[in-house]
Amino acid sequence: MCGIVGAVSSVNVVPVLVQGLQRLEYRGYDSCGVAVHAQGLQRSRSTARVAELLTQIEQSQLSGGTGIAHTRWATHGAPAVHNAHPHFSHGPGVDAGSP
Repeated sequence: MCGIVGAVSSVNVVPVLVQGLQRLEYRGYDSCGVAVHAQGLQRSRSTARVAELLTQIEQSQLSGGTGIAHTRWATHGAPAVHNAHPHFSHGPGVDAGSP
């Protein structure tokens, strides 16, 4: 089971997305990630807790006005960063489904 948060704004949505992930933590998860659009798609994913994902995000200075955040329990594929959501699709866009 997964949890998804989305936001659109004229300002940086990353803090809202991270707060949404923090509110979903009670459900449990094995990986989490954030993807934003700011002159192209950028993302940060982790098999750690949201607090550690936030550190990654701060170090990479991830920001954008449109984005999604995702928690994941592995039902297919091992818990690993390459399986963490959100995934990029093979075409333009973001895919919240299978890699």
